[in-house]
Amino acid sequence: MKTVLIIGAGPAGLTAALELARRSDIRPIVLEELDDVGGIARTIEFKGNRMDLGGHRFFSKSDWVMDWWQALMPTEIAAGDNPSSALCKDRQLLIRPRVSRIYFLRRFFDYPISLSAKTLANLGFLRLVRIGVSYLAARLFQRKPEKNLEDFFHNRFGGELYRTFFKDYTEKVWGVPCREISPAWGAQRVKGLSVGKALLHAAKTFLGVLKPDVRQKRTETSLIERFLYPRLGPGQMWHIAAEEVRQRGGEIHFGQKLIRIVRDGERIISVETESADKNRCTWHGDWLISSMAVKDLIAAIEPPVPQRVREVADGLAYRDFITVGLLVRKLKPRPESVPPLNLLPDTWLYIQEPGVKLGRLQIFNNWSPALVNASDTVWLGLEYFCQEGDALWNMPEDQFASFAVAELAEIDMIDPVDVLDAHVVHVPKAYPAYFGTYAQFDTIRDFTDRITNLFLVGRNGMHRYNNQDHSMLTAKLAVDAILTGSTEKSGIWSVNLEDDYHESKR
Repeated sequence: MKTVLIIGAGPAGLTAALELARRSDIRPIVLEELDDVGGIARTIEFKGNRMDLGGHRFFSKSDWVMDWWQALMPTEIAAGDNPSSALCKDRQLLIRPRVSRIYFLRRFFDYPISLSAKTLANLGFLRLVRIGVSYLAARLFQRKPEKNLEDFFHNRFGGELYRTFFKDYTEKVWGVPCREISPAWGAQRVKGLSVGKALLHAAKTFLGVLKPDVRQKRTETSLIERFLYPRLGPGQMWHIAAEEVRQRGGEIHFGQKLIRIVRDGERIISVETESADKNRCTWHGDWLISSMAVKDLIAAIEPPVPQRVREVADGLAYRDFITVGLLVRKLKPRPESVPPLNLLPDTWLYIQEPGVKLGRLQIFNNWSPALVNASDTVWLGLEYFCQEGDALWNMPEDQFASFAVAELAEIDMIDPVDVLDAHVVHVPKAYPAYFGTYAQFDTIRDFTDRITNLFLVGRNGMHRYNNQDHSMLTAKLAVDAILTGSTEKSGIWSVNLEDDYHESKR
């Protein structure tokens, strides 16, 4: 029996495994370093509460992805058609309203920015005039060529709007000035968003032109108004996928850290993994699909890769991530909050207040009530962007939890006396960075593309800031190539570059 080795049990790896198991008699063997499936889309459980790392809206412009998700989990409408079915009750995709706002100057701003009376009042007349004038100037005098992310934002939003709502937050996320980040990041993440499209979307909403279709095919992702979400968090989807992989004869092995990849010319012949207790195992396969970090993949290949390829791989940068799950009795009251918990309507808030390191705030109650163990509490996710080894990353967990509580109190979100519990989760290599040696990434791609039975997929596998639907599409295309005997990789690399695949995001 032919075998495909798959590195990583995240969305890309499990999609590849399940597609192989469904469509062929090739056996998928998934090797995962952690003890759970889902990668960054896994669900962390803490005392009956569930954390979604980073927040995962189940939305895609791809019909194939939307159908794939809904084949594993019915939507709540479909589940309601058969209320006696335990499967429908447990494996349910909720339809959630999308509310994400910016918290700045102790006020809430719609995202994307609208021209509502509230927005105008929050910005103030003088700032609004500066935004309008600088936007018109940017449209008339474009920065060409776009050399960095600052040029990209300036050309689409104008200098004042860029400085107000994009600059500080983006630099908080990446830890470097926008002038040092490739415009390719903007081309992937906010390619379809502009002031003009935001205004057009607002007009269509006001006039009732937009139809309540959860697929929202003609809507930019930053402007979507609803999305699907697994009742028990994103990890539920990937646990169900893993279950089917096993039922169809595939294998998933946990606690397997890849340490060595053996190649013979332009073919991979085996990989070696190491378990937590230092036991080593060699795995042989006919193909290798990798979603592990490119930097680590290149370092593991033997015989060693050409020096220039190794230098570029060594220079790739990543941004790491810490989430603090914070259980509180209630939020501080506000005119728009709902008592007695004083819940806000948002799934998450972009925190742009100066003086705090907090980047985003999730309100898990609004993702799914089932994420919260006790209905009389508020379960929050405080997201911090950092670098592995820096002061934030190395801070003891109890100290970090206290630090996070103090920051949330500083921006008037909670009263520290209402804090009940906290849980800290570290996520290394959460975001592949568009600086360092990223500009020379084609050197790596040229080398790996020549290895006929190696396919790079997913976010870290391709060093590309993919969402989970993009990662799934890259895995599908890798499986398509394997099943047709193709060694062509260009289709995989085109995902998230073409409009049909693109998802815009802040």
